[in-house]
Amino acid sequence: MAFVLEGVHHVGITVRDIQRSREWYSRMFDLESGPINHGIGEDLARSVQVPDAALSFSMITIGSTRIEFLEYHEPIGTDFDRRNCDVGAAHVCFEVSDIDAAYADLNKKGAVFSGPPVSIDEGALAGSRWAYLRDPDGIQLEIWQSPR
Repeated sequence: MAFVLEGVHHVGITVRDIQRSREWYSRMFDLESGPINHGIGEDLARSVQVPDAALSFSMITIGSTRIEFLEYHEPIGTDFDRRNCDVGAAHVCFEVSDIDAAYADLNKKGAVFSGPPVSIDEGALAGSRWAYLRDPDGIQLEIWQSPR
């Protein structure tokens, strides 16, 4: 190849209210948000493939990866309505050191989980544990603990 793929810079999530999302992720996961930036213009609209786009964006850093929150002011988008089985549905998975402690702490902070942590008992991922939850916009998230 003519270039080297060096890693994942960020995962972008379109949200209804950038400030609400920044506050929720900061409170739930004890993360600090970066500054809020704004974008508008022909180049932006062409690049994001949304005519007349105007948006705000901000990043939260987790280790060497970032989550970028994007709030479109123009045009206003529809609310998230994908099921996990729908093509294009995605989720962000956070690796945690202790899933039971993470589950208890996040529940105490008001997180809404699909159920308690699930254990994988067979195969290459045996010993791993995971649980799904949703953010304020209904975006699917996951916490994951690798075998110890």
